[in-house]
Amino acid sequence: MEQMPMCPRFEKAVEILSKRWTSLIVFQLLSGPQRFAQIDHALPNISGKVLSERLKELEHEGIVRRVVFPEIPVRIEYSLSDKGRALAPIFGEIAKWSSEWLPVPE
Repeated sequence: MEQMPMCPRFEKAVEILSKRWTSLIVFQLLSGPQRFAQIDHALPNISGKVLSERLKELEHEGIVRRVVFPEIPVRIEYSLSDKGRALAPIFGEIAKWSSEWLPVPE
């Protein structure tokens, strides 16, 4: 089988999504807007510092939206942009593949 050259866009996508915790953060946000503490609670093995960094990176890439509500105290919610929600079928396929091919951890 002939090897196809690597597409720079595909390489960039893999680079973004393969960074530690990034895919799990996106997967968590597929269920809808959440505050930092909700995401942090759902992913207990990630440090707050790393979570904050990843959310900023995802916001910079246009995958995550950060909305600040001018309340007292200030409320901040994170959600997926259209670009981020477009990843849903990919994550669905990964979930389907993992259910079929990976053993349940004990």
